[in-house]
Amino acid sequence: MVTADKKSLSEQDIRTRYITPAIRNGGWNFATQVREEVNITRGQVLVQGAKARRGTRKFADYVLYYKPNLPLAVVEAKDNNHDIGDGMQQALEYAAMLDAPFVFSSNGDGFLIHDRTHTSAKIERELGLDEFPSPAILWERYCAWKGLDADQKRLITQDYYVDSSGKVPRYYQIAAINRMVEAIAKGQDRILLVMATGTGKTYTAFQIIWRLWKAGTKKRILFLADRNILVDQTRTNDFKPFGTAMTKIQNRSVDKSYEVYLALYQAVTGEEEWKDIYRQFSPDFFDLVVVDECHRGSAAEDSAWREVLDYFASATQIGMTATPKETKYISNIHYFGEPVYTYSLKQGIEDGFLAPFRVIRVDLDKDLEGWRPEPGQRDRYGNEIEDREFNLTDYDRSLVLERRTEVVAGRVAAFLRATNPYDKTIVFCENINHAERMRQGLVNALPEFVAKSHRYVMRITGDSVDGKAELDNFIMPESRYPVIATTSRLLGTGVDVQTCKLIVIDRRIASMTEFKQIIGRGTRINEDFGKNYFTIMDFRRATEHFSDPEWDGPPLPDEEFEPGHVPTTRDTEQDRPKGKRYVVHDVEVGVVAERVQYYGADGRLITESLKDYTRRAVAKQYASLDEFLTSWTGAERKMAVVQELEDRGVLFEALAEEVGGEFDPFDLICHVAFDRPPLSRRERAERVKKASYFARYGEQARAVLDAILEKYADEGLADVESMEVLRVDPISRIGTPVEIVNGIFGGKERYLAAIRRLETCLYGAEC
Repeated sequence: MVTADKKSLSEQDIRTRYITPAIRNGGWNFATQVREEVNITRGQVLVQGAKARRGTRKFADYVLYYKPNLPLAVVEAKDNNHDIGDGMQQALEYAAMLDAPFVFSSNGDGFLIHDRTHTSAKIERELGLDEFPSPAILWERYCAWKGLDADQKRLITQDYYVDSSGKVPRYYQIAAINRMVEAIAKGQDRILLVMATGTGKTYTAFQIIWRLWKAGTKKRILFLADRNILVDQTRTNDFKPFGTAMTKIQNRSVDKSYEVYLALYQAVTGEEEWKDIYRQFSPDFFDLVVVDECHRGSAAEDSAWREVLDYFASATQIGMTATPKETKYISNIHYFGEPVYTYSLKQGIEDGFLAPFRVIRVDLDKDLEGWRPEPGQRDRYGNEIEDREFNLTDYDRSLVLERRTEVVAGRVAAFLRATNPYDKTIVFCENINHAERMRQGLVNALPEFVAKSHRYVMRITGDSVDGKAELDNFIMPESRYPVIATTSRLLGTGVDVQTCKLIVIDRRIASMTEFKQIIGRGTRINEDFGKNYFTIMDFRRATEHFSDPEWDGPPLPDEEFEPGHVPTTRDTEQDRPKGKRYVVHDVEVGVVAERVQYYGADGRLITESLKDYTRRAVAKQYASLDEFLTSWTGAERKMAVVQELEDRGVLFEALAEEVGGEFDPFDLICHVAFDRPPLSRRERAERVKKASYFARYGEQARAVLDAILEKYADEGLADVESMEVLRVDPISRIGTPVEIVNGIFGGKERYLAAIRRLETCLYGAEC
């Protein structure tokens, strides 16, 4: 084929005619070793007001695997109007995510290869279409680069587990599994894995253990978790494939005939009978010990955890955590070493595997101003109140302002009524007493829902038998009740509430580790139940942690806890305030300010005005008003421009609320970013009606276009460009979509042309 013909081919044609045959001729099996159009990410969830949509997914044109668990290469294709290396930078990004060392870019003329294994030679060079390297060549280079011997190769090529549904690990899970297995293959015996809450640490741990167990490298494994429910969930869900080879340690008499042991590690912390249990095993019984949530103090040298880890010192030990702890007193990095792999909350949200959030910050007058009693003032129970100023650090500990609890409960109730009263909600309180008072406050604030079920609001704390009995129901997406859980610490970590849509913070959170764990309760996505994002309602200024550089950074200094005071997740009498506590019932408390903040495209909470934020976001895309107008006018679909700006972080619905008025995205951008006076949607629609635009159409066509114009004025641009608008009353009364498009407009092309003319009239100087 001549060059001129190749230039006219689409990217897909270039792939089909040139790139795919070249890869196949290199010896790659497309059934087992090559995947095309591989979705690496799911597309970030973009929150717009109370709505959410998915951003653009990242996908690779080709991913080449030596085996399913070992991605070796990424190939990015472009049409022949591009240079051979134009896809390289994009491919390098994808290869870095996949941990693939070989990267190719092609326009159909040949290949540009980027070879990370050639550190002392030419990293990038061109290859002809007939020179694409075989699997054997790339695998040999990979093994030489990694320095793998025969035994290490056998372990590294051990497949992961695939269930009957065909579920396979996500890209970052594969990378984490491979890094961990490789580290163990090379003899590393203390290994740390950092993965954000909700990204599948337990599933990843299972796949690591499975490969080591199947390869015969590790024959007896101990898995320690921090909650009984997590041990049970692990056993029945992710670890189920181990079948009869697995057991849970539940009593003092242990059966040593199993290969995989699961245990609750709370029993480890100082219980004498546990020592009898673990000492029933010889120190070399286990080949592998996996420690879930290892930031809990397992690495503190004087902790009971360390006693167990030291007892099984000959075993390879893996620590897993969402929040690595690096303090003056505790260092899991000192014990386990630097993380072999890290997958952060920010990355998880950006990839679309974790839910983003918005923050409603509520400031109360007594929180900002403090409160001081009158001389000799007594509380509800006749106690004379200490004469000093009380502030946010005292409330619900040494001082209870009952009206404050009522205001918080009332604000939460108002939010749920305005959104969905059956959205799963966790309210974090200072202590058990506060959690009980908050339960009462919410019962009184939402009486119509409590009347339908007394389990609508439950206090789920460590001392409440009834509350803890409802924990499974609260966690299960299919279970309506309980809807609201008040707690202090019990739900702060480890509990997987997939459908939690509202997290209320009414407790002081000085520790970044604790803050991350609490936020992690909402980060899971469950699209089957409409959970794409969540809301944080903050009454204690806890969300100021989002402005801390360490929020999504490396392990952080945290000196909240003194030596010997390792934070516990158990919600017990320790959470009851010590000393005298005054209860005041007649002090009014009011809301001073309330503002909504959103999660920005840069992974930070937007704290500036949305107008300023939008100006900066738009300026990165369009240097001038003329540039924006040219792009808008030239776009066949205006919503494509809107969605691109949304992908870059512009929050149109929230911006519209701040600006005020019924403006569509075009006017919001022109006004906010370029200071041009805006027109409302209604004003634009009326301008079209006054023009001669409709004169060229027949009566029925005019009726359709007039109805679409009304939809635009009422609801916005998306309705103009969607064919679904034809199914909505009053347009649906004119005819079916097929009847309207074909019978009234004479075909789809003519209908779309009419819509484009309508948009030209809407946004042009004249029709």
